[in-house]
Amino acid sequence: MSETHSDWGDWLPRAVADADPDGVAVWYLGCNGFVLKGSEGTTVFVDPYVGLGDPPRTVRMIPVPFDPADVEVADAVFATHEHTDHVHGPSQAPILANTGADYYAPDDSLDVARDEEAWTEQYDVSTDQFAEVSEGDTFDVGEFTVHVEVAHDPDATHPVSYVFEHEAGTFFHGGDTKPAGDFVRVGEEYDIDLGVLAFGTVGNIPDKETGEPKRTRWYNDENQIVETAADLRLDRLLPSHWDMWKGLTSDPKVLHHHTKSFEHPRSLELVEIGDRVDL
Repeated sequence: MSETHSDWGDWLPRAVADADPDGVAVWYLGCNGFVLKGSEGTTVFVDPYVGLGDPPRTVRMIPVPFDPADVEVADAVFATHEHTDHVHGPSQAPILANTGADYYAPDDSLDVARDEEAWTEQYDVSTDQFAEVSEGDTFDVGEFTVHVEVAHDPDATHPVSYVFEHEAGTFFHGGDTKPAGDFVRVGEEYDIDLGVLAFGTVGNIPDKETGEPKRTRWYNDENQIVETAADLRLDRLLPSHWDMWKGLTSDPKVLHHHTKSFEHPRSLELVEIGDRVDL
C-alpha cells in the first residue's frame, strides 16, 4: 500500500513510461533524484526521494512529483549513500515491489534498507533484489554499463558516485559529493557528457541532537561545484539539490559567472523538478 501522496498525480511516471528517446532521456525528480531511460527502454532510478523531510530541521520546499506506487517499469534503483533523502523505504521499496527492479547500493546504504527499515518485511521486496556495490565495480544494466566510482561526502559513512555509459553518451551522478582528488582521474578515464553535482548554500539548520541552529554546509558552494566539474571535465553540468531544503536553497543561475572562465564545464544544464533533458 502506498505511503506517499503525489502533488502531481501520475503524469510524471506516465511521461517516463511513454517516452521513446533516440538516445537517453533524463528526468529530474527534485532533491537528488533522477530517472534515466535508454533508447531500448532500459529505465533506472538514482536516489529517488518523495519524503517530506523531518520538520522543522529539514523542510521540503518542492512538490512531491510522483507516487512510487505508480511506477510500473524500472530495471534498477541506485543509491549513492545512506542518508534518508537517498535511501528511503517509502520512496524506493514500492518501486522494487512493483517492478522487480534490483537495488544497487554500497554496504551502509543496504544496511539501512535491510536492517533499519526492514524493506523485506514492510514491502513485497526480496533480498535477492539487493546488490552491494563498491568503488571499482563495473556491470551492465540493460543497455547501460555502470561504473561505481569514488565520492567525497564527509557527512556520509560510505558514499559512491556512478558513471552510466550508453552509446548515446555518458552520465555522471555524484550524490552529495564535494571536491575529491580522485576526480581528476575520473575525468581522464571517462568522457562525461552530463554530470550531476549537488549545489546549495550554507544555512543555519537546527542541530539533530540539540535543536539549536547550527551553521550547516551539506552541498557544494559555487566554487566547489565548479572545481569538481572542472576536475571531472564535464561537458554539461546539471546542479541538483539546490531546490530541496529550507535554509539551504540556492540559485543555480549564479553559476554562469563562476564557470565562464573555465574550460569545463562547457555549459550549464539548469533544470527544475519534473524537467527532461537528453544525452
